[in-house]
Amino acid sequence: MEESARNTLIRAGVTDDRIETHYVPGAWELPLCVSWLLDRGGLDGVVALGCVIRGETPHFEYVSLGATTGLESLAREFGIPVGFGLLTTDSADQARARAGGAKGNKGEEAALAVLEMCELATSIR
Repeated sequence: MEESARNTLIRAGVTDDRIETHYVPGAWELPLCVSWLLDRGGLDGVVALGCVIRGETPHFEYVSLGATTGLESLAREFGIPVGFGLLTTDSADQARARAGGAKGNKGEEAALAVLEMCELATSIR
């Protein structure tokens, strides 16, 4: 998903030196990392990518909801597009299908959403 998101941004004219990649231990940590980046400033948008696969306990719901609401809240708080590329699946096969397999690539989709929102912000502002 990362490679697809990066390639999508580059095809749209974003230069490689304007693209940063940061890795977090898990989906739960995505909002905090995005918060640090947005606090620092200088970004037009963020593409957040990750995957949570359902297990046998309610942990899936807590992590998915926390990451989802955290990222949504940051986008509104900072007024900066945050592309939502967090897969929430029942199996690794479903995740692979959405990360470049039969169901497309959510990395590309999240990057496209950020690009579209940046254009929209420019036209509105």
